[in-house]
Amino acid sequence: MPEPDYFKNALSNFTFEAACGGAIRHLADLGFSVAQIMEKLQFPTSYERVQKAVWEHLINTGVILPAQPGSGMAAPKAEFIKEYDKYGKVSFRKISVPTAQIEPIHFLEVPIHPACDLVSLLQEKYRKNGQDASYASCDFVLEKDSFLTKCLPLLDKKQKEYLTGLPWPGQVCYHRLDQRMLEIVIRLYQGGSYRGSCFFLKSKEKVSLRSVLPSL
Repeated sequence: MPEPDYFKNALSNFTFEAACGGAIRHLADLGFSVAQIMEKLQFPTSYERVQKAVWEHLINTGVILPAQPGSGMAAPKAEFIKEYDKYGKVSFRKISVPTAQIEPIHFLEVPIHPACDLVSLLQEKYRKNGQDASYASCDFVLEKDSFLTKCLPLLDKKQKEYLTGLPWPGQVCYHRLDQRMLEIVIRLYQGGSYRGSCFFLKSKEKVSLRSVLPSL
């Protein structure tokens, strides 16, 4: 990239961060969807830029994991640093800051019996581990047609808005099992459209729902 374009983009990123980066992260922490955040911002910016900022914040805070929970892999955090050349010219450079690695967790697969009430089971594991130590795989967003025609109709407006506002990559990601995601997983499961796994870090347990159909 030519130097003027690089500097222009870096300055634009720095201005964006100063104007609304903190507000976006704060609203994301409160559970606002990308569409709701757009309505709150005073600084004019594009939907795609807000979407990217929200996604990066969710990754950096561990709300979304690009690798399986408990794998010991941690995503690096992105930061902008200000630099000066020998003439005093300012430039901004994006760097990746390593995060501490943790010991991998060897999960115990929780057996699923035919008569088991999986909704109650998930709620019990969630209460025992807390939302910060509970995750659900988001396999259901990978197949776009199935996601649009089978999954979204099972959800309410706010749940749909939240999921469709995130720029999901073409790989399985893992979302912290907060109250909203727990309700999403339960709704999808009860509708026969959740085939994934839930991970509980404190109790070191894994509940797989890939081959289990809800009872009618």
